[in-house]
Amino acid sequence: MNREYHRWYSPSLNRDMELLVFGHAGARCLVFPTSKGKFYEWEDRGMMGTLGDSIERGWLQMYCVDSVDEESWYAGWAHPSGRAQRHAQYDRYLYDEVLPFTRTRNSNPFMITVGASFGAYHAMNFGLKHPDAVGRILAMSGLYDIRRFSNGYVDDNVYFNNPMQFIPNEHDEGRLRLLRGLDIIMATGREDRLTQSSRDLSGLLWSKGIGNALREWDGWAHDWPYWQKMVTMYVSGHD
Repeated sequence: MNREYHRWYSPSLNRDMELLVFGHAGARCLVFPTSKGKFYEWEDRGMMGTLGDSIERGWLQMYCVDSVDEESWYAGWAHPSGRAQRHAQYDRYLYDEVLPFTRTRNSNPFMITVGASFGAYHAMNFGLKHPDAVGRILAMSGLYDIRRFSNGYVDDNVYFNNPMQFIPNEHDEGRLRLLRGLDIIMATGREDRLTQSSRDLSGLLWSKGIGNALREWDGWAHDWPYWQKMVTMYVSGHD
């Protein structure tokens, strides 16, 4: 399996950022770690091995990015405006730096965002903000209302990075057309305390004519063995 390590200075974040690439061809997958996780988390947790057949056959190419959660939403020492601003910078890093990098490595036009737990928030938020660049979102065991991390504070950086706030007020027909073309999958365990977040977002999306598949698994299903099964089913297309 092709594996590459890359690091560069990010003008968006004003520091070095690292990522891993797995595979040589196929749909480009932007992979987000769990809360405060690192770019090597999915590799360490066996997810690349789980998807190994699809990667080696050239069906998927995985771009595992680092997080800045400890500097953004999880930075309890910072004012919520600063947390949200840092996340907005992270979004620019992804859109202005990582996506162009993926295109230099792979001309396949199809992009998938995928993440579990807090990574599901990142996958969902990025896909809904940038439907021009994303074709499928797979969000597993996620939280989709960021207001608990802003302590009730709202500004543009909070609002436009919170799907539960910006989707209800989305009226631009061009963006709605793109959003309605997304393949959105949310997978969660029925006994997961975050399940209602998936249900709420699913209903909200449908209210705007944005189709999505909500898949509720038996039990808690908020752990790596479950996520391995979910990515196998919903990303690689194998049972």
